[in-house]
Amino acid sequence: MAHQIKTLIAACCITFVATAALADCTAVYKAKQDNPLRLEHGLLAVSGPCTKEAAKAKVKAELASKGWTLLKVLSVSEN
Repeated sequence: MAHQIKTLIAACCITFVATAALADCTAVYKAKQDNPLRLEHGLLAVSGPCTKEAAKAKVKAELASKGWTLLKVLSVSEN
């Protein structure tokens, strides 16, 4: 389990570094998958206004396309 978490964090970091230069904003979020329950805390680069509300719709859509449910956008920051 610890190895999977480390791998997931590494993948998120690589994705973040690769896409951060292209986006206006970075969102920190919590998400889940059911059956079996899996929780994720990650970063996602998004374009557009750098507010939680603006990022929420984009993060939700991106995660849904990968089978995840957004729980909360914790913070946003401009790149």
